[in-house]
Amino acid sequence: MEEMIGYCGIICSHCPVLTETQKDDDAERKRVAGIFTKQYRKEYRAEDINCDGCVSDSSRIFSYCNDCEIRKCGRRRNFTNCAYCPEYPCEKLCRLFSEYPKAKETLDEVQHGLDIT
Repeated sequence: MEEMIGYCGIICSHCPVLTETQKDDDAERKRVAGIFTKQYRKEYRAEDINCDGCVSDSSRIFSYCNDCEIRKCGRRRNFTNCAYCPEYPCEKLCRLFSEYPKAKETLDEVQHGLDIT
């Protein structure tokens, strides 16, 4: 699978929700749901583990990502991801980066490669 970078810089293609959706393996979905339930202290079921990636046009988007304000903004503004935004990094992203510094590294790399002259 080609690398898919979410609006926020989290690499969707590394996410177990996306990878298990691609494999279409219900036993693995159940295993990931158990891990997420424990990690995020919210009940997840195997049927919740369905996502085609935050930047896809699919209706199958993980519940957390479907409610994500960063994703909503990126889609509304029609950016490939937030590195393309002239307001990068915004306050919402900075809050996320405090928990997921790798997301910032990813978007910084993308932005560095852009020709914005």
